[in-house]
Amino acid sequence: MTALLKMQGITKAFPGVKALDNVSLTVNTGEIHALVGENGAGKSTLMKVLSGIYPAGSYIGDIVYDGQPAKLAGIADSEKLGIIIIHQELALVPLLSIAENLFIGNEIAKAGVINWPEVYQRTEVLLKKVGLDEKPATSLGKIGVGKQQLVEIAKALAKDVRLLILDEPTAALQENDSQNLLQLLLELKLHGITSILISHKLNEIRQVADRITVLRDGATVSTLDCHAEHISEDQIVKDMVGRDLSQRYPDHQRQPTDVLMKVKNWNVWHPELSDRQVIREVSFTVRRGEVVGIAGLMGSGRTELAMSLFGKSYGRKISGDIAIGGKAVQCDSVDQAIAAGMAYCTEDRKEMGLILDETIVNNITLANLAAVAHKGVLNNAEEQKVAERFRRAMNIRTPNVFQRVLNLSGGNQQKVVLSKWLFADPQVLILDEPTRGIDVGAKFEIYAIMNELAREGRGVVMISSEMPELLGMCDRIYVMCEGQFVGELDAAEASQERIMSMIVKE
Repeated sequence: MTALLKMQGITKAFPGVKALDNVSLTVNTGEIHALVGENGAGKSTLMKVLSGIYPAGSYIGDIVYDGQPAKLAGIADSEKLGIIIIHQELALVPLLSIAENLFIGNEIAKAGVINWPEVYQRTEVLLKKVGLDEKPATSLGKIGVGKQQLVEIAKALAKDVRLLILDEPTAALQENDSQNLLQLLLELKLHGITSILISHKLNEIRQVADRITVLRDGATVSTLDCHAEHISEDQIVKDMVGRDLSQRYPDHQRQPTDVLMKVKNWNVWHPELSDRQVIREVSFTVRRGEVVGIAGLMGSGRTELAMSLFGKSYGRKISGDIAIGGKAVQCDSVDQAIAAGMAYCTEDRKEMGLILDETIVNNITLANLAAVAHKGVLNNAEEQKVAERFRRAMNIRTPNVFQRVLNLSGGNQQKVVLSKWLFADPQVLILDEPTRGIDVGAKFEIYAIMNELAREGRGVVMISSEMPELLGMCDRIYVMCEGQFVGELDAAEASQERIMSMIVKE
């Protein structure tokens, strides 16, 4: 096969860190090429170089595209060549229609006047290509995340894409939507479109990739040909982390004791739709030293339940009882929830879990400022001591604690979120998708932290869309469907099939 893209000797440095060190990548015409590695390995940085986000002159090395040297001064230059990148955080506007989103910045217009009939006609053609039957005038906010991902791909097709870069495209999708998207990539391949797929979901990588390039610590480790040999997940993991990871979940022998938290008859109504009840009569318990899972499809109410419990930060007309340590507690605000011994790690760490422009120090102490202040005045030296202690304990990979959180990898950002809440010394931690968008090595470290919290006698509630993760980590699993708990399984009796059968029966 002929090479569509060659990146040779790419080196990119930021203050205090070399993100890419002499990286080379060759992508053949018409293939799906997977790019994998731990968080911080340099995958996204390499793709930002390729897409012109980091322009020529800001890095060392050469890019050859379609046989010609490419000096990309910005995104406009890469898009002229048909190189389109779709980021994990979708670049769409929910309040605009699908048609408006498809052609925003690429308008079909003459003399400043948009030709709406042609816009709608082309939108229908593009939506059909990605398997959507929505009307062009449909508001984007009215369709699900899975369909929004397909709209992003249709938007790329509108720009005559030749090389499509997808950064964690299935991270926020449930199984059916993920499979639809992967199938679309295979169909685009048949039409000559080349793809670079960045993903931590190795089962999906092995399902569609022709070749896999592994990065580690900013350098190319290997390129694996999926058609020349059988590539196992263990082989990929070994190249990613530089060691054998014989098991995905750390050993644990927990011995849960008495009930630590009890929730009874919890009801929550939608914050805006007066006739919609989101959570209905939910009751559950969490014991000391126990990891309890909550399984369910996207939209089942798992996050709404967690947020409503944590200081009623979601919903209205909330009713029900919470007891922690055998005592009834009031959690009418986030401050009250923290004081009662509860913590909530949100599923969206970038939007709701961290202040990205602030330092690691400022983020870690945020939920317990009183502990590093005297008479309302912050003690900066004490703040630094606390941050350094958590940096070592949580193995946060950073040159120093004064780094902005924005510059950390996803796995290290998640460790900062956990550090923030552990500094508040909670008894019950609710972890909402704690390993979303992080690599297998960082996942293992998060799992080990969860086990340590259980050993300390805390209670951990784990919400996850990855059923193998729940099965590998939890002592008990509650199954949720349409705002209700429809089943409870002990670890010994739980399986993906049993969980799905409980959901389907509803």
